Amino acid sequence: MNVNAAIAAVAALAGLCTGVIAMLAFRWSEREQAKPTRSSLHTDAVLPPGVDTVLSVLRSSAVVLDEADAVVKASSAAYALGLVRGGKLAVEPMLAMARDTRRDGEIRQIELDLPRRGTGRGGDALAVSARVAPLGSRLVLLLVEDLTEARRIEAVRRDFVANVSHELKTPVGALSLLSEAVMDASDDPEAVTRFAGRMQVEATRLTSLVQELIDLSRVQNDDPLEDAEPVRVDELVAEAIDRCRHQAGTKQITMATGGTADLHVWGNRGQLAAALGNLVENAVNYSPARTRVGIAARRIPATGGDLIEIAVTDQGIGISEKDRERIFERFYRVDPARSRQTGGTGLGLAIVKHVAASHGGEVTVWSAEGQGSTFTLRLPEAGAARDRDRSRSETRESSESYDTGDLDGEDQGRPYETFTNEPLSAPEVLP
Repeated sequence: MNVNAAIAAVAALAGLCTGVIAMLAFRWSEREQAKPTRSSLHTDAVLPPGVDTVLSVLRSSAVVLDEADAVVKASSAAYALGLVRGGKLAVEPMLAMARDTRRDGEIRQIELDLPRRGTGRGGDALAVSARVAPLGSRLVLLLVEDLTEARRIEAVRRDFVANVSHELKTPVGALSLLSEAVMDASDDPEAVTRFAGRMQVEATRLTSLVQELIDLSRVQNDDPLEDAEPVRVDELVAEAIDRCRHQAGTKQITMATGGTADLHVWGNRGQLAAALGNLVENAVNYSPARTRVGIAARRIPATGGDLIEIAVTDQGIGISEKDRERIFERFYRVDPARSRQTGGTGLGLAIVKHVAASHGGEVTVWSAEGQGSTFTLRLPEAGAARDRDRSRSETRESSESYDTGDLDGEDQGRPYETFTNEPLSAPEVLP
């Protein structure tokens, strides 16, 4: 009996100890969970109230450093730019600037060129602007803005202004010299006539340059879909041929059309006519005498709606591979001397590229030196492009609609052949 009582007492005591230990362990666990972690110390206790929220919505890359130069907070953009690595600020000039700001409390700013993450090549440098300011008594805030795209746009603008100035000076200077020559040759009617003819050429070149600058500015600033309408490709081709009929006749160049008839594209008629006219005009200007220029169109299937291809093929001098990569740049000329003879300004293809892009299409080129070139303009067909445009617009559902039922059937025109310098099948020859 005494033995059983002793056993029961020991069991009770062991149970009591187990319960006490369990309770203490539970309380200790609760205390540990309630303690702030290193991360919460950095974001909640250390950062002033509201700063974390503000940093999360900033467009700039943001980094907060503590008194030991450890990263307390960094935005995802800062990691993407490679500013933060291993919990440390990886850009030494920024780190030195942060230390100086922590020491004297002054706001500092610097512009740097940083290698792109993973490349290390100078050609892929990122242009950034870094600004450092004190944040409270112990922290430093670093804001970094990516200026790469702004630098690129500024370089393009400077080049454009320089090119325009140069192109305008050439004909204006020539006109000034020729006018002096006319005055000096006032007693020589034959010389006056010759100089006057030269003045007329330079004046025409100046007029063309100014007009193309106006056209380029217009297509860049205007929304082509504001005045969009179904445009017949046949009419665009006819306008382009009429525009170049005189030059083609002078050089005895045959203008031939082919491909599928009764096609429509959706867009601004004036811009589309200017783009195709520039392609045909270039083909005529850069083709030798007694050759031919072909213009053909066809419908091709594509995801999201059919496309209309309009190709302009010539038998000219062709374009080298290195020049093909740059011919759509403003003022770029394959042969500057020849461009001066033909009156080219170097803006025609830039206008074509911009018109194609603004209409949801593209322009491509195939060329081989000595074999000629083919420029292909691809644009959405009228029905599909119109539907996409209307789905994006905020106009009323009762806005005017266009009947394009005849665009959905099978093509009834001549079969389209590959864009090459071979003769087009059964072309319509226009002298």
